[in-house]
Amino acid sequence: MKSPERKHSEKEIKEFVRKRYGEIAQTRRSCCGSSTREHAGAARIMGYSEEDLTNIPESSNMGLGCGNPTALVSLKKGETILDLGSGGGFDVFLAAKKIGPKGKAIGVDMTEEMVQKAKATASRYGYKNVEFKLGEIENLPIEDKSVDVIVSNCVINLSPDKEKVFQEAYRVLKPGGRLMISDLVTEGELPESVRNSFKAWAGCVAGALEKNQYLKTIRRAGFKNVEVVSEKAFNNCCSQTQIKSVQVRAFKQMRRTKDIEKQTQTRIQH
Repeated sequence: MKSPERKHSEKEIKEFVRKRYGEIAQTRRSCCGSSTREHAGAARIMGYSEEDLTNIPESSNMGLGCGNPTALVSLKKGETILDLGSGGGFDVFLAAKKIGPKGKAIGVDMTEEMVQKAKATASRYGYKNVEFKLGEIENLPIEDKSVDVIVSNCVINLSPDKEKVFQEAYRVLKPGGRLMISDLVTEGELPESVRNSFKAWAGCVAGALEKNQYLKTIRRAGFKNVEVVSEKAFNNCCSQTQIKSVQVRAFKQMRRTKDIEKQTQTRIQH
């Protein structure tokens, strides 16, 4: 299935989304106008526990997610985790608590205001095992095979080039690494009027792929055992089109046994 045609260029879409989320970073009001007081309630609905909400800075909750990608990923002490489109750092700070001081939680976001906000929060609350980087998820400023876990919360739908996003995710994951993402998908195709709406792009709607196409895109990047862990209807405020919130899990395959044996043999010889 071909990607839906757009009348706006990728650059135009990115610039609009970047500007809109820069405004959200400064006002803490989401695309649908939810206020700070509503963010905690929305997080509970998405699967975050009371313990989660009390263990992280309130200022990091921007009310922008559509699920809880860290809930099912089984983070381990000492792991390195990467959040694609980290925003105010909500999931990064939550992961930082779970992986402990020997682990590292990295957030990448293309909006400078979001990155600065997250860095300021990390400094204010004394987080030592977090790092926030300015960059695009289609071109991650991360080394090859350096990350144990990748999470993302309602961000990949904002990218005009999801193929590249998943290719980059695969590149930076270590062999055996895990991917857990919460995102929005459609049941069927969106109308052209919605696809070409800047407001709908910023509202996480216009960029949503049909569910099967979304899963195929992940598999084409090389991921194995791609599965939808959970899904539910998403009541978005930017369109009347049927949208679903899904949590998807996938893995980067371990190196082949012969490759491991060859590397072991080389080390022995040297």
